[in-house]
Amino acid sequence: MQLLLNNMRTRGFTLVELLTVISITSVVLLALTSVIRSFYINNAYLLERTESLSSAQRGVSDSIKTIREASYGDDGSYPIAAAGTSTITVYANIDSDSAVEKVKYYLSGTNFYRVIYQATGSPPVYSSTPVSTTTIATYARNASSTPLFTYYDTNGVQLSTTSPVLASISSVQVSLLVDLNPNRAPNVFTLTESATLRNIKN
Repeated sequence: MQLLLNNMRTRGFTLVELLTVISITSVVLLALTSVIRSFYINNAYLLERTESLSSAQRGVSDSIKTIREASYGDDGSYPIAAAGTSTITVYANIDSDSAVEKVKYYLSGTNFYRVIYQATGSPPVYSSTPVSTTTIATYARNASSTPLFTYYDTNGVQLSTTSPVLASISSVQVSLLVDLNPNRAPNVFTLTESATLRNIKN
C-alpha cells in the first residue's frame, strides 16, 4: 500500500496535461510579446513626433525672432526684401557681430529652411551665395490654402499674402502645420506665432 502511494506521488504530468500547460504558456507569451511590441512601436512614434514638434517650434521661434528684429541692411536696403505665402527675406543681425545679415526663410516640400547671406566690400553688397542653409523644421504640411506667412498693416488688417506691399507690412504671422505621419492620428498640429517689426521707420 505504501509503495502504491509513493508511485502516485512521484508520477509526472500526463501527455494531455503537458500539452495543456504548453498551450497556455504559448498563448500567454504570444500575448505578452504582442503587447511589448505594440508598446515600443507606439513609444517610438510618440518620441519621434515629440522631437519633430519640438524642432518645428524652435524653427518657428527662430523665424519670429529674426522677423521681429528686422532692420535696414548694411547696404541701406529696406528691412523686408521679399514676402510671399511660403517665403520671407529680411535683413537682421542674427549673431553678436555688428554686421546685418540677409536672412531668407522658405518652405520647400515638407522642409522649412533658413538661408543666410552676408554683405562684403565697401560699399557693402550682399552676396548671392549663401553662407549657410539650415533645415529648421521638417514634416511641414502647409498647403496653398494654409500659407506659412501672413502679413498685416499697422491697423491689423491682413494684406495680400501673394504680393503684399512691403512698406505696408507692420507685423507677420507664421503658421507652420506639422504632421509626422498623415496616415496616423492625431491630426496636424498648428504652430503659430506673430511678430511686430520693431525697427521700421515710418
